[in-house]
Amino acid sequence: MSDSPSRFRLFLAELKRRRVYRVTCVYAIVGWLIVQVVNAVFPNLHLPPWTATFVVVLVLLGFPIALVLAWAFEITPEGVRRTEPLSPEAAALAVRRGVPVPWSVMLAGMVMMSIAVLGVLNVGGWRQRLFGPGEIKSLAVLPLENHSPDPAQEYFSDGMTEALITELSRISALRVVSRTSVMQYKGTPKSMRTIADELDVDAVVEGSVLREGERVRITAQLIHARADRHLWAEEYVRDLQDILGLQREVARTIANEIQVKLTPVDRARFAATARPVNPEAYDAYLKGRYHWNKRTKQDLLTAARYFFQAIEKDPNSALGYAGLADCMMMCGWHGFMEHRMAFAQGKGAALKALDIDSTVAEAHTSLAYAAFYLDWDWAAAEREFRRAIELNPHYPGAHHWYADFLSAMGRHEEAIPEAVRARELDPLSSSVGSAVGWALYLGRRYDEAIEEYRKIVGAHPNFVPGHFFLGLAYEARGLFPQAIGEFQMAISLSDSSVAYLAALAHTYAVAGDRARAASLLEQMKRLSTQHYVSGYWIAEIHAALGEIDEAFEWLERASEEPSSWMVYLRVDPRLDPLRSDPRFDALLEKVGLRKVIAQPKAA
Repeated sequence: MSDSPSRFRLFLAELKRRRVYRVTCVYAIVGWLIVQVVNAVFPNLHLPPWTATFVVVLVLLGFPIALVLAWAFEITPEGVRRTEPLSPEAAALAVRRGVPVPWSVMLAGMVMMSIAVLGVLNVGGWRQRLFGPGEIKSLAVLPLENHSPDPAQEYFSDGMTEALITELSRISALRVVSRTSVMQYKGTPKSMRTIADELDVDAVVEGSVLREGERVRITAQLIHARADRHLWAEEYVRDLQDILGLQREVARTIANEIQVKLTPVDRARFAATARPVNPEAYDAYLKGRYHWNKRTKQDLLTAARYFFQAIEKDPNSALGYAGLADCMMMCGWHGFMEHRMAFAQGKGAALKALDIDSTVAEAHTSLAYAAFYLDWDWAAAEREFRRAIELNPHYPGAHHWYADFLSAMGRHEEAIPEAVRARELDPLSSSVGSAVGWALYLGRRYDEAIEEYRKIVGAHPNFVPGHFFLGLAYEARGLFPQAIGEFQMAISLSDSSVAYLAALAHTYAVAGDRARAASLLEQMKRLSTQHYVSGYWIAEIHAALGEIDEAFEWLERASEEPSSWMVYLRVDPRLDPLRSDPRFDALLEKVGLRKVIAQPKAA
């Protein structure tokens, strides 16, 4: 033990004599400089992301090799030769003198330690700077800027953004944030890093659209936002009739740049030749989508007119028929058109779209929606929802409405994760976000539903359905004053929607205020002689008032309408007062919900 310190000092002396200290310092500094040059220069050369990582790995692997060579060899005037060990006398002299650690090894150690700390703690994104940006598994396509001279062409740039999102979202291995969420960053001054953090994505695509007559120029660049690194940029110019091929080419190039794993189906789709479009029809389709995305009554009706124009210009426009199907479904659900007519037209348009192109996920979703709410064909609805998700795993609408379907079937443990998945794909959408609260409410997890809806109305105070759904959850928990306040807010914001009047009347009834409940009930019955009022809503008020016979009478009417709300007959908490009556089982049998068997979870 007594000679151990001497041996250690002798080892340090050998390191100094063989210039290992000096090599360590020089290699660490040169290696650090190489990493900086690589990170600064390689992105501008548009080299693949792996090339920078490859160079950094070579630098790291070369370090121990350099130390071994410094120990074993020395450079002399006669050339490179093996380093001879110290003689016993020289070794003893080195031990007696002692060997202080030189400044060079301390400097080298500080450099290597700094690199290690920056990499491990990822301070300021330095792990990505040192070792490359890492694998990209999620991205967001930010709104493409309209560089056309005409500001009215905004619908066109928005349409190109949505189309690119749709193309990329079909890649099963890549999570792509939906249009609703990214459009909230239109014209934002926020940094790429901030946007990526808020959307929880690895990379973003940004660019611009310039339309000049029948020519379209799209510029796009891919940025690893968290590493603050430009990975790729390109410009494309095409005729408008080749726009579908252009969208597919941009998506394929991005997929290649980020080296995402493509399935055989993905590769086949990218390899297929896109069908030329009729420029006038496609222009009308984009205008339809522009208005459809606003979701107001007037905009939905305007969108329907544009979709009809697209179909008139091109009878083989699968996109036009798919857009019309979406429009009709929304008009039917919100009561902007007569329920049965709207859903029937939507179903017909979806079938026509699929006759033209069976791979349109949106059309499969609309068909599933009609099978669910209009036909009460549960097997067909599930089949179409699953097919839509298979074709486009990242279409939030399919996950959203599939979650509603699973809830109606009583499969709550499947519905809630499906709703969460929809929210992950469209994190800033109040409509998609409400799907989670609805699944929790129908699963009778009221406190969690209240928490979800409080977040939604806090972020979107004018989102009317959020107040409605929060009111339902409050009522289920017995918090009647809070429920009444939310329903009154929904009524005020919606210009006295009948659905929200019915919910307020129901809460008055269960809270014991029969006079106000009865007054609103009579008001609704008068309104039902002027325009559509679902018998389902009136039945629930009678049930809350203890008027069981009247409740069943109106539910029978609702089953004949048919009211889309009848699909929730099996799970709606507001119908609990009727469940012990034999007539309720008969009604479930009529609707086809009495013997719904839980199906295995979709793969």
